[in-house]
Amino acid sequence: MQKYEKLEKIGEGTYGTVFKAKNRETHEIVALKRVRLDDDDEGVPSSALREICLLKELKHKNIVRLHDVLHSDKKLTLVFEFCDQLLKGLAFCHSRNVLHRDLKPQNLLINRNGELKLADFGLARAFGIPVRCYSAEVVTLWYRPPDVLFGAKLYSTSIDMWSAGCIFAELANAGRPLFPGNDVDDQLKRIFRYPFGTRC
Repeated sequence: MQKYEKLEKIGEGTYGTVFKAKNRETHEIVALKRVRLDDDDEGVPSSALREICLLKELKHKNIVRLHDVLHSDKKLTLVFEFCDQLLKGLAFCHSRNVLHRDLKPQNLLINRNGELKLADFGLARAFGIPVRCYSAEVVTLWYRPPDVLFGAKLYSTSIDMWSAGCIFAELANAGRPLFPGNDVDDQLKRIFRYPFGTRC
């Protein structure tokens, strides 16, 4: 792990925590996925082994690249290329005072050059001063932030950032949605039951 300098935590899923980091030798920005190893002597989780085996074989510009696997007694860390196109697209929208308001995997398109594009701006709105009230009936349920689920009509860029976080968690969790609620009440229950925070 001396080879990588952790910069910030960017996500947490069922199986581990993801950090943005920098390779100290090449200065390349990477994503470190630290897989939790249970204390019950079962070794590396089968899901992590599957992911490693498949990604070693699947070399393609539209599939996240696995650079390295670091293993110690208590830690398994997968080193991936850092994919920041979603955040760059959002940053541009927000710098132009535009809220997307419907981020979900189906609205992220990949072109033939492997570039991610934000799509479906049907629910997008301009924001700024003066503050405006918006509809709470936005964002597909699984990617909707708690304040909007509670009916908030005053919101800003955080509405898109929550959705982006849910998408990153889904990517880190083998494509399984983080909060697949059936309705608003179920969605809120799933969010507030989730064990957020650092686990030791």
